[in-house]
Parts: sequence; structure tokens; C-alpha cells
Amino acid sequence: MNLRFLFRTLLVSFVLLAGVSSNAQAQGKPNYAYLGLEPDIVTNYVGTTARKLGYVRVTVELMINDVELLEIAEHHMPLLRATAIEIFGRQPEEKVKSLTGREDIRRAILTALQDHMKQETGGEVVRDVIFTKYLYQGG
Repeated sequence: MNLRFLFRTLLVSFVLLAGVSSNAQAQGKPNYAYLGLEPDIVTNYVGTTARKLGYVRVTVELMINDVELLEIAEHHMPLLRATAIEIFGRQPEEKVKSLTGREDIRRAILTALQDHMKQETGGEVVRDVIFTKYLYQGG
């Protein structure tokens, strides 16, 4: 008797959860995915003088517009990584070390990634860029 009750409860719960999930998708709610640029980005940046270089190590996560676009983003991973590395390499020490500069770098990377993906795929794949670890030294 208890097994029947448990089974019915689980069945009803499953049906309700499936309905809520499909209802959220039917209402057009976003179905974001996250993709990490693996391994961490480690590159040099320009120090206070041209003879001094510092380095930065950043863990970058990309917010992808839809789970269905995840495979496309993974396919273009070399382009995405190269773009982030290139942008970090052009930054002066002041930007790398300041909070406002860090936000400027994040926005520059986001804009560049969105532009590249629009050229490659015809659509917007990357919604946001998130730095989950940010370390710098030297300069």
C-alpha cells in the first residue's frame, strides 16, 4: 500500500515538474547556458614602461543565449579564446589593476565576442562575459 502511494506521489510530481518546465519554455523564458574558456587566460599586459611587462590570469565564463547554441560556441572556442587573449594583451597596467578598468576590459571582450560570433554565425551567441577569477602581477 505504501509503495503505491509513493509511486503515485512520484508520478504526480514528475508530471507537474514536466509541465512547469515546458510552460517556462512556452512562455519564452530564456534558457541560458554557461561555457568556460578552458584553461584560464594567462597573458602579459603592458607595464608602466615599455620595458616592464606584467601578467594577468583570468578565469572567463561565457553566458550563452540558449542551450541549443552551446555546440556552436564550443566549435568557435579557439576564436573566442584568441579574442580574449588579444584584448588583455593590449591593456595598460592602470586598466588591468583598477576595478573600472576591469569592467571596461570585460565590456570590450563582450563586444568583440558578439561581433565575431555575429560574423561567423549570423546571430548573437554570447550574452555576457563573467570573470570568476582575476589575478595580476608585475608591471
